[in-house]
Amino acid sequence: MSGISRRRFLAASVAGCAATTLAGTKKALASGSFSGYPEGMGVLVDLTRCVGCRSCEAACNKEQQLPAPELPFDDKSVFDQTFHDGKQLRRPDENAYTVVNRYQPASSDQPVYRKVQCNHCSEPACLTSCFVNAYTKTKEGAVIYNSKVCVGCRNCMIACPFHIPGYSYSSAFDPVVKKCIFCHETRLKNGLPPACVEICPQEALTFGKRKELLKIGNNRIQTHPGRYVNRIYGENELGGTSWMYLSPVPFSEVGFDPNPGNDPIINQVKDFLGTVPMVLAIWPAMFAGFHLLAKKHDGHEGHDQTADTTPGDEGDEQ
Repeated sequence: MSGISRRRFLAASVAGCAATTLAGTKKALASGSFSGYPEGMGVLVDLTRCVGCRSCEAACNKEQQLPAPELPFDDKSVFDQTFHDGKQLRRPDENAYTVVNRYQPASSDQPVYRKVQCNHCSEPACLTSCFVNAYTKTKEGAVIYNSKVCVGCRNCMIACPFHIPGYSYSSAFDPVVKKCIFCHETRLKNGLPPACVEICPQEALTFGKRKELLKIGNNRIQTHPGRYVNRIYGENELGGTSWMYLSPVPFSEVGFDPNPGNDPIINQVKDFLGTVPMVLAIWPAMFAGFHLLAKKHDGHEGHDQTADTTPGDEGDEQ
């Protein structure tokens, strides 16, 4: 399989199967007729301005009423934390919807700090992979989810090309997926910027309409060609994202996939899926089977309850 990684193929397959199952819904699929959200909001992240103060992490924690972190937000030792034999830096999880990581690029003698959160894709793979419609792409640009609908299947975690959704492993009886929701309920839908943007002392985060942010980003690149690489990450990648980045070094040196492609992730396997109709049938058939089994089970329970209240039984109880 050339031109696509195993994980990317798996993610796209999950999204593709679920999207096929949900054909006919109002989901934003990459059908060619979807024009995006031209009036949607976004955030432009300027990595040349971030100093790693982690104020955005603290603001997010407070706004979303998340648990207190193990280390305080002014503890810079978190930048030394690595996982999986040093191959992975911190990622958002159920207790932290955004994190800031420090990179030492090969092309610079200065560290670069990068804020990581949900990028709120224009055509989200998490949304197309969710068979219970827990995800919604709002007109404001946020990708939100309904935890009351989520069944904890984690398809969205596989589908997300940025590895963002976190799973609430700490909740054994109510496991759901959690991630940044762009402060949609408390701020975005009221026209207010996310808490992380508002608190940033360096103005590294700029909030506004996505199309206006692209103009600002391109203007900074043209005005300061030696300060930035000539690219706004998120303008076109994987169909475009609401959160976009300017960088002083190649994006591959600060943890980005440098060549994710411009098509939404579902497009990467739709031709393959079209040649394997059996694959497309498995998903709906499986859940139809689950539904029939559940109905059958409910029917037996109802029959048993009726039997328990027969006149004879009532007499016995008396």
